[in-house]
Amino acid sequence: MRNFLNIVKAALWERPFEWPVEQTDELVRLCAAQGVGPLVFPSVLTQENIPSAARMQMKNMCLHTMQEHVRLRFTLERAWTALTAAGIQPVLMKGAGLASLYPRPEMRQWGDIDLFVGKEQYHPACAVMRDTFPGALKFDEELDHYKHYNLIADGISIEVHRVSMGVQHPVDVRRYDRMEQEGMTHTCELVLDDLTVRVPEPTFNALFVFFHSWEHMLTKGANLRQLCDLTLLLNRMAQQIELPRLGRMLNSLHLMDVWQLYMYILVEHLGLPVPQAPFYSSRCGKRAERLLDDLLHGRLDNTQVSPSPAPSNRLLRKLHTMRERLRDARRFVQYSPSYARHMRWTILLHGASRLFAKDRHWE
Repeated sequence: MRNFLNIVKAALWERPFEWPVEQTDELVRLCAAQGVGPLVFPSVLTQENIPSAARMQMKNMCLHTMQEHVRLRFTLERAWTALTAAGIQPVLMKGAGLASLYPRPEMRQWGDIDLFVGKEQYHPACAVMRDTFPGALKFDEELDHYKHYNLIADGISIEVHRVSMGVQHPVDVRRYDRMEQEGMTHTCELVLDDLTVRVPEPTFNALFVFFHSWEHMLTKGANLRQLCDLTLLLNRMAQQIELPRLGRMLNSLHLMDVWQLYMYILVEHLGLPVPQAPFYSSRCGKRAERLLDDLLHGRLDNTQVSPSPAPSNRLLRKLHTMRERLRDARRFVQYSPSYARHMRWTILLHGASRLFAKDRHWE
């Protein structure tokens, strides 16, 4: 894994590297699992003696990513133009905006379009998307407790976000709402070819990109590409990130310890300079190395764990769900005991509030 991390780091910073030819198949497998193939492969393909089958596989993946980039870009322009024409100001989140940070933006994989519109514009924005893409597949209900509304237009998933994160602890909800309001109001302009879009302001965007990755760590598993995103965001926006404000946000959401795990990985393995890694600390090194190792070996994906069958009785089913989530919290004690404690309180409070509430569908 050390060689693999070194090659990803070199690709991020456009530095030369060599990969052992006899391990090419393993490289292709790791890159596919971690979402960094198109970032790494162009440099690998300059090496001689790469097996022809692996060479063709790498070329095909790069070509497919470039083709998808064009399709996504076209759909983004249609969606963005329709929303702004209707007087709705969206904010572009995640993939498309983060791709611009990369040396070759067309080589950063992104599979869907995430547009934040906020609670007030949520229902009008959903209506605009349905009118703009009348033949789109629609499988999500437009409900106020959903994080986003989803439709698929020409094979491209468009998520219209009511909120950017599904926070559950009642105190965290109030705090994050205020952060989101500020970060999504004071946006920055980004030009993608001939399309001008708005993206979150840098300090909030750093929090959001990190928090979104951590959410994936807690649920269906993250990948190394998300850490690459954060690395380049902190590097490119170093002068624009307000460190005191970022620190207050992290502490208020009980995320500082987890953030430091990320900073250790970004500095020690992905080459981010220490001055650009806010609140970096080497004291969490052992826990950060464990987190990274489990990420690379796919041990964070709790979808691989077969849960016990849920009871048919409504109250027993809710208690069962709470126990399953508490089990997930116990898994993360080894990485961040402080955040695991916060998870337990969140699960208990949220579970208690839902225990006697009506059943509802979740995103």
